[in-house]
Amino acid sequence: MTYHSENLAKIELRIRTDPGFDFQSTVYSHGWYSLPPFSVNDDRSELIRILRLPGGTTVRCAIAAAGRHLRVTCHSSAPMSAQDRRRIRSCVAAMLRLEEDLTGFHRTTRRYSRYRWIARHGGGRLLRAPTVFEDMIKMICTTNCTWSLTTIMVRNLVDSLGDGPRKEWRSFPDAEAVAGTSERFLRNEVKTGYRSPYLLALADRVASGKLNPERWRDTRQPGSEVLKELLAIKGIGPYAAQNMLRLLGHYDHLALDSWVRSRYYSLYHGGRIVKDRTIEARYARYGQWKGLIFWMEMTKGWYDEKFAQNLPESESL
Repeated sequence: MTYHSENLAKIELRIRTDPGFDFQSTVYSHGWYSLPPFSVNDDRSELIRILRLPGGTTVRCAIAAAGRHLRVTCHSSAPMSAQDRRRIRSCVAAMLRLEEDLTGFHRTTRRYSRYRWIARHGGGRLLRAPTVFEDMIKMICTTNCTWSLTTIMVRNLVDSLGDGPRKEWRSFPDAEAVAGTSERFLRNEVKTGYRSPYLLALADRVASGKLNPERWRDTRQPGSEVLKELLAIKGIGPYAAQNMLRLLGHYDHLALDSWVRSRYYSLYHGGRIVKDRTIEARYARYGQWKGLIFWMEMTKGWYDEKFAQNLPESESL
């Protein structure tokens, strides 16, 4: 992403991180880092995120590791207030899961020689959007398609409905922006196909206040209840709902799709297809962490390749 820094307001924030946090393993934990308005810089040392603040200001945030801190360099076309700084800090903390306690997860992985690499890499935090609404829209756009098509749909959505002073500074559209469109617009301009009525209905419910998905980030609510509510939303089936659970801090489902099944078959059965219950049985012993251990094992190759530097285009969440 290119931009011009002339006449832009600039601030730099430093956010302290806990000892178990690893920046790169979090950024490259799955494909969200490549979907607008996320991106990475050329040497992959910074996560770039375009944010639209409550007052309407659009900010380009470049996030990088700096020892036991994160350095967040923010550029904006308007001055940033103390409230804006607090909002940016809150968004960064939410996206990188800074407040999530994975002590129990790492303790569990250390019990098994096969999984000790996870704690050593500081793995387990999964990058997410600043809002649950954005995660839900993107998750629906991963269903029944290639990753390249997911990227096209999300980019079109941001380019056509996002707010910002220029194309490369567009934020993710809020629920009101999506709800203000039509099924025809989403099909023709965003290319969301059969997903269009589902995206429109979801945005309308969130914009009207009938659905408040942000409350699901309170992990005190049982995952079983959240799952039931997710599955009640048209367009969200078991795959999307269980992947959403992982982004909400609940890890007791495997979220099986064709890609992870294929990885599992290759890893344990020489490519031979087995039933889902066979996969479930292998990970049942890990209890509340089984979904996260499963995901980390299926993506171990990314860590071996220095955090997904050469991920094929087709590999998705």
